[in-house]
Amino acid sequence: MKRIVLCASTRPEMIKMAPLYLEMKKREGLETILMSTGQHKEMLYQVCEAFGIKPDYDLEIMKEKQDLFDITTSILSKAKDFLNEVKPDLVLVHGDTTSTFVMALACFYLQIPVGHVEAGLRTYNIYSPYPEEFNREGVGIISQFNFAPTQLSRDNLLHEGKNESTIYVTGNTVIDAMQHTVKEDYTHPELEWVDDNKLIFITAHRRENLGEPMHQMFRAIRRVLDEHPDCRAVYPIHMNPVVREAADQELGGCDRIHIIEPIEVFDCHNFEARSFLCLTDSGGIQEECPSYGVPVLVMRDTTERPEGVDAGTLKLVGTDEEVIYSTFKLLLENEEEYKKMANACNPYGDGHACERIADILEGKEYKPWEPTVLIR
Repeated sequence: MKRIVLCASTRPEMIKMAPLYLEMKKREGLETILMSTGQHKEMLYQVCEAFGIKPDYDLEIMKEKQDLFDITTSILSKAKDFLNEVKPDLVLVHGDTTSTFVMALACFYLQIPVGHVEAGLRTYNIYSPYPEEFNREGVGIISQFNFAPTQLSRDNLLHEGKNESTIYVTGNTVIDAMQHTVKEDYTHPELEWVDDNKLIFITAHRRENLGEPMHQMFRAIRRVLDEHPDCRAVYPIHMNPVVREAADQELGGCDRIHIIEPIEVFDCHNFEARSFLCLTDSGGIQEECPSYGVPVLVMRDTTERPEGVDAGTLKLVGTDEEVIYSTFKLLLENEEEYKKMANACNPYGDGHACERIADILEGKEYKPWEPTVLIR
């Protein structure tokens, strides 16, 4: 039996790894251990509760006002003892967080094989997004199993010289997660407030957007909302005090936007499924919203998910106030432009990525994911 550690240390990671953990626990040939470094705490355990799971190990590295140096050194110092105690045959890490990179580095030092879930996403600018692009490229050098969500991700890895036999196109596990979370009978007080108006769902927190870019983003959103009385926006705000200060300055006092505390993954997915439009600088939402025909404006200059741009489900609008304002306004006022995005094909998965990954880990044959149908 293979002993596999599955590492998920932040809220976005756990959202995408929880369905994989549940699938792996079904397999008789796999002994699966769930661990968290503790990079996120409360938000991560909210996700665990939604999926009915709990980490077997938590390195508990989180501390107040921690920076990248704190996260890196804390994980590296604790990972050695953890890995030597558990002695896994393989460690699965996800995506591009600092926890992901440092756990992969610790495994490299101990010569433990690494599997990378959501491998091959690239912007090829190590400062955008920061530090995520460096993290995922670094893990790509180390990993022996590369679970690429799309053909483009596979092509990126081949271009970098990865052995073709180590790359598997599986689709993205976030689509699997949404099969567990989105419910037809879902209700929430904020949705009651929105009522029959158009729901605009907002997420914004990315490190490289802090400061003036975030102020421009928020000013653009405020201007559009002031001009469109048929819209109501909900913004579950990040815990970062810099984000909160900017939101208070630019969005405070607007009666068409509710800034609320972070919500659980169950709520987040159900809000997305009921939205008219999403504005975000996040990564996962770029994959989630297209599953429900919800156009996404990506408030970043680059994206490691260009498949959505090519398919027409996403638009890159950067952080310039006028560009965000004009694009947001256009989609609210031009039905034809809106439908082009709402009816585009989702290129990110079919809800069976976790089964494919578990099959591969058990040594079974798998059929690569191909985006041939619109997933709704």
